[in-house]
Amino acid sequence: MAPAALPTVTTSFHRPFSTKPYKFIHPLDPLTPDEINAVALAIRHYTAANTHIKAVRFITCCLLPPPKKDVLAALGIPLTSGGKPSPPVDIIRKAESDFIDLINGGCCSAVLAFKAGEWEVESLDQVPEGSEPQITPEELAMADVIVRNDPKVQALAKQVGIEPHQIYADGWAIGYDDRFPKYQRLQQALLFARFSEHENLYAHPLDFIPVIDSVAEKVIQIDFPPGYKYNTQGVHELSVGTTEALPLSDESFAQSNRERIPPPLTSYEFLPDLMEQTDPTYKPREDIKPLHILQPEGVSFKMNGHTLEWQKWKMHVAFSHREGLALSTITYNDDGEIRPIFYRLSLAEMVVPYGAPEFPHSRKFAFDTGEYGMGTMANDLSLGCDCLGKIHYLPGSYVTHAGTAFIIKNAICIHEEDAGVLWKHTDYRPGGRSHTVRSRRLVISMVCTLANYEYIWNYYFYQDGNIELEIRLSGVLQVYAAGPNEPNPHGTVVAPGVNAHVHQHIFSIRVDPMLDGIHNSVVESDIVSLSAPTGSKENFAGNGFCVKERILTDQVKDGARDFDWAAERRWKIANLNRTHEFSGKPSSYQIMMKGGLLPLLSKGDSWIARRASFAHKALWVVRDEEGPKGGRMWPSGKYVPQTREEPEDSVGRWVKEGHGNIDNEDIVLYLTVGTTHIPRPEDWPVMPVEHVSVLFKPTSFFSKNPSMDVPGTKDVYSTPAFPNGHSNGYNRNGTNGTNGYSSPTCSGCGH
Repeated sequence: MAPAALPTVTTSFHRPFSTKPYKFIHPLDPLTPDEINAVALAIRHYTAANTHIKAVRFITCCLLPPPKKDVLAALGIPLTSGGKPSPPVDIIRKAESDFIDLINGGCCSAVLAFKAGEWEVESLDQVPEGSEPQITPEELAMADVIVRNDPKVQALAKQVGIEPHQIYADGWAIGYDDRFPKYQRLQQALLFARFSEHENLYAHPLDFIPVIDSVAEKVIQIDFPPGYKYNTQGVHELSVGTTEALPLSDESFAQSNRERIPPPLTSYEFLPDLMEQTDPTYKPREDIKPLHILQPEGVSFKMNGHTLEWQKWKMHVAFSHREGLALSTITYNDDGEIRPIFYRLSLAEMVVPYGAPEFPHSRKFAFDTGEYGMGTMANDLSLGCDCLGKIHYLPGSYVTHAGTAFIIKNAICIHEEDAGVLWKHTDYRPGGRSHTVRSRRLVISMVCTLANYEYIWNYYFYQDGNIELEIRLSGVLQVYAAGPNEPNPHGTVVAPGVNAHVHQHIFSIRVDPMLDGIHNSVVESDIVSLSAPTGSKENFAGNGFCVKERILTDQVKDGARDFDWAAERRWKIANLNRTHEFSGKPSSYQIMMKGGLLPLLSKGDSWIARRASFAHKALWVVRDEEGPKGGRMWPSGKYVPQTREEPEDSVGRWVKEGHGNIDNEDIVLYLTVGTTHIPRPEDWPVMPVEHVSVLFKPTSFFSKNPSMDVPGTKDVYSTPAFPNGHSNGYNRNGTNGTNGYSSPTCSGCGH
């Protein structure tokens, strides 16, 4: 049944329980565990006294950020280039929470404010039907128990030799399936067998997919994907039926005449002790000597709560249950002038569309940020394993179903590392000198596990003003049972009976700039050959090319942009109110998408394309419009699970239905990058990391190379690897003397 309507909230409500006011160092500090507990308790008291809600399952609880201008005023950051900071105003700390009404059904969203030592409910709204908040870690864990205890699942598993205690499930959002009522909170369970406690269960996929009602905690449907066969012409075709879903009925629990596929039994382990037990050929490499990262005098960064300072950089580092790692109020000390660069950087959304069209594989397109939350899936990082050197960790907290805070002790890792040569020049003339400066970068990172996949998020800050977001992908391929000699047009057989489907990983990076102030523009540049022909007076040698630039001005016309490979198209975030004294160009940061530009391969009217409008374009630019619940944040909407069309609060709608200017305004950008993964046997059983990155590069922002003041170093721990400098005692030309060439003096290394 559909949820009952929620009474309109007309007054705030509070009870006389208190918590000590949180004296935040920075207005964007995330809620503390104590605050999460207090907010949940306030909601329980309010709903019990004022609504029909009698049983609550908490899904999210997080800081509701203050208005941008209030935050900047509190930090003394001016809104305009050369302007003075606005007078600070009182900032009321607010929280937002989504929760499920377990008895009546439906979801509610509450906003609370901390006033006079108490959390007060300011508003309570019913989330529209068909919208669901993200799936929690507890609900994902429930999937194992629900399917393992279901008689139909047990019977089907028994048919292929699997006992109930060997059944395991990866809970997934349902994706898209309009056979079910909108008000049901659903998961699809991708099933595997596990024969020992820690083995790699993905080596044993099962051939059917249950659907779970997460609130009723029961299996309500079981789907069987069709297989493929070769026809008389040797072309693959579906063995049974079509790629459409079967209607819901009792008969749909049957296997639809499809031949069952027993799970493969061979173990493919990744834990060393288990590999030693199952693979007689396994032997760890013995030719690797220790490699240590040493900082004998300590680190060069400082922390004050969540505020981080490193050389000339200053920023706020926070944990978000949804985005995971979020950086904000990023500034650079340019010879005494504090220059704002980004108000906020984060991974706002991502989607993983799979390419197998047979139902229900066509439901597999995980919005890992909006459907599950990167923060709630964050690893508790290990010293000397996930991060090397001298490490500082920040914790992360999110709410459990019971309304208590779950704490990840080491959610965010901060450290420094060598990044190769920063700059170098050698005067090659006799008696000349050279100078080498090595690059050091600050690393802020997080690792998240989304069922089978791992995502590693690295934010790099460099001494030359560059900022980079690098995404590394690893983990285990999402696999399905492959029949013997069955063609696999949409996947790769990575091991006998194990089919890994083709898929894409598409990320939406949210960039909220404040480049020398909050009024910014986006400049699009194409690099083009001169139109004048070879032999003409304008281009006699035929070699001429130049850069053609234009400012994106209209949100509807210019708000969604494609990459142009032929023109090597680039974009810059610019402040047109401040120009460089020499180049005459505006102060800007160029966006360098280092690989990862790709098209969405699904049809334009496909299920996934309708829900993930951000994946259609490489760049989106919209005006930031702050409301009672903050600015424009989520490119596929706030509530992502089970959406069936493009949400009203999505980047595609903002652009299509927007109006007004995006030039010299408070704007937000969404950058789309990713990778198309055609699985390889070399990706099995665990995939080596794959890299995608975006670089933000200062362009006419600094007067000159800002890293000219970085000192050269001589590392006293660097020594020759072999006697006499070479493994055989000889130099490159085979002699043990010199070749008559005298190396220039390297002042950077002290030689």
